[in-house]
Amino acid sequence: MTLTTKLLTSFLIGFTFICSAQMETYNYKRTLTNVNDEWHQFTLPIAVFGKLNSDLSDLRIYGTTENDTIEAPYFLEVLSDKIVHKSIPFKIINKTKSDNNYYFTFQLDSENTINQINLNFNDTNFDWKVGLEGSQNQKEWFTILEDYRILAIKNEATNFKFTTLEFPETKYRFYRLIIKHTVQPELESAQLSKHEITKGNSVKYLIESLKTKEDKQLKTTTINAELELPIALSQIDIDVSNSFDYYRPLKIEYRSDSTKTEKGWKYHYRTITSGTLNSMEANRFKFGNTIAKYLKITIYNSDNQPLTISDFTAKGYEYRLIGRFTEPADYTLVYGNPSARQPNYDINKFKSKIPKDLKPLKVGAEEVILKRGQQKVTPLFENGYWLWAIIGVVIIVLGGFTLRMLRKG
Repeated sequence: MTLTTKLLTSFLIGFTFICSAQMETYNYKRTLTNVNDEWHQFTLPIAVFGKLNSDLSDLRIYGTTENDTIEAPYFLEVLSDKIVHKSIPFKIINKTKSDNNYYFTFQLDSENTINQINLNFNDTNFDWKVGLEGSQNQKEWFTILEDYRILAIKNEATNFKFTTLEFPETKYRFYRLIIKHTVQPELESAQLSKHEITKGNSVKYLIESLKTKEDKQLKTTTINAELELPIALSQIDIDVSNSFDYYRPLKIEYRSDSTKTEKGWKYHYRTITSGTLNSMEANRFKFGNTIAKYLKITIYNSDNQPLTISDFTAKGYEYRLIGRFTEPADYTLVYGNPSARQPNYDINKFKSKIPKDLKPLKVGAEEVILKRGQQKVTPLFENGYWLWAIIGVVIIVLGGFTLRMLRKG
């Protein structure tokens, strides 16, 4: 064997050892099967989230052969809603009054489809009914909205606005806003737009327990929710059964840590988002993806009676991994490494070149990765060497007993 061959062999052995040792820095693994093409996809199992870093930086795909261990690049895709918001140019051409109605006419620069108008007023506290009409020639008007309620409340406790008009898609050159009020509203600006949402793949998660507590002294309602597993959350829906109007500031938190004290466990929370629980719209609170199992929602009632919560829903989106597999190997998904950093793969910069139709991989059950020098504990009779040793001892004992009986005879 030449010196070059020896050096190359030593390098390959050393590289394989390093890659194998690198896999051991992770705590868990799942086999990936049906790897037949260069590109594949699979959905990240829900049970994985509770064992990942908060930024999901410790996901890796390794492939092993007889002589090598390789790392397969991937990118992570969150199958969330796709939102397109297109503003439509326009100008206000008329501001008129008739009886107790104030009219604002909007003229579009060109014929476009819209389904949303956002209104901004200098007025800070109001509760008005408005209407919206459309026309092609300002002679014949067609009703789009009627008795639509808009509201603004600003005080020391809250700063709440509901001034967005939503309606089915329409296509007129002129729109007329009608505000029913005795004093002229101060319309500062408006935005006409087409708002489109393409629904993603959302998942509704099971609530393990839900406890509501009223604090009369602090004038709050606290909802403590425990999910079945730590999962990646992105939306909380709260249904209120009360029929009267309400608006209540609220804060959504998740349990980030805990400390054991002499009086028991003390839990630490971090704020996910805040908002206003109100009777004007669906109480749907969206936020950045957050891994959590325990949630705390605080509703600030002020001097009002507590609300009756009829339903509570936690949702998130599916996570899809798209990987490139260039060599035949036994591929494994590994995770659970607090010191791992976010990988930097070239394929993240060339997503447009990835084929659209990808075959899914089958993801196996979770296994614990054994560290070097760590022995797997198995039942006594599951180990073949022990079984043969015991059989041998039994044969020797029986043989000795038989010889002893023969000698006595």
